[in-house]
Amino acid sequence: MAFSIPDTVTLNNGLKMPIIGLGTWQSKEDDMVRAINAALEMGYRHIDTAFAYRNEDVIGKVLKEWFTSGKLQREDLFVTTKLTAIGMRADLVGPFLEKSLKALQLDYVDCYLIHSPVGVKYNGDDSELFPLVNGKVDIDPTTDLVAIWNALEKEVEAGRARSIGVSNFNIEQMQRVNKGAKAIKIANLQIELNAYFQQKEVQKFCKDNNIIITSYATFGSPGSKSFVPRTEDVKHLPLLLESPVALKIARAHKVSTSQVLLHHLARKGIVVIPKSTNPARIQVNFQIFNFKLTDEEIKELDGLDIGEGGRQFKMDFLPGFEEHPEHHFK
Repeated sequence: MAFSIPDTVTLNNGLKMPIIGLGTWQSKEDDMVRAINAALEMGYRHIDTAFAYRNEDVIGKVLKEWFTSGKLQREDLFVTTKLTAIGMRADLVGPFLEKSLKALQLDYVDCYLIHSPVGVKYNGDDSELFPLVNGKVDIDPTTDLVAIWNALEKEVEAGRARSIGVSNFNIEQMQRVNKGAKAIKIANLQIELNAYFQQKEVQKFCKDNNIIITSYATFGSPGSKSFVPRTEDVKHLPLLLESPVALKIARAHKVSTSQVLLHHLARKGIVVIPKSTNPARIQVNFQIFNFKLTDEEIKELDGLDIGEGGRQFKMDFLPGFEEHPEHHFK
């Protein structure tokens, strides 16, 4: 069967990255085990995690079983993880990547991202991802993004990361990092991006600079609204999965709205990492290759963009985070 969209994208170092992966944020252990096993059985070959998700050890156990059984070779899988806020110092990059590799039971990750430009002071306790002082996150105002990036470059040279990138960075921060890079430039940017919040200026910058984008919150992250309040611009809009435009297009192709929203971004070469622990939903999300949206349908979905007002994740649910000099979310 000919795919309507490529199933991989190529990073700036030639590494192939599957265009769809399994997101793992906010998943309980038993659900996570079931989800990863189901996803791998269905053909997923890209797992997205982070030190801050506190599930790398669970993922590592499942992957070890697959590798040991011979059902999967390490080189068949693309694993992304991320440097957490308390590891945001050049001298901590190596130790924190080592912690992730140990938990994942891997010798290397395929992509290592700086999770956020905001650094937090490390008190030696890994369980405190965002230590508080007087009710506020104990931010580290001396965070040096270029020095941290140079430390990531060394991990590529050491073979512990095959590619490196950033998450939740803006254009100016990416320009600064690429300018200060010794040899390796940003390969991947993971950001909030969906039909309501398309970040078109960032998309253009990444295209011009050979940076592959990964979208999180592709469905508008309905599961996060308990701690990430909906913005005034989004409150009056239907949930993305219930958007009349997406529903109409889904009916025309006899697919789900989730498939439409994923396909819309994947057609642009944007990697998608939908999170689900429901095997049926995991399977549906993976089936985005056997239909093709028309140019007019793509244009309709492009027209749902409401700009900056569509941003949900402003990193302001952590008190004091917004006082960091690298915090740029409006």
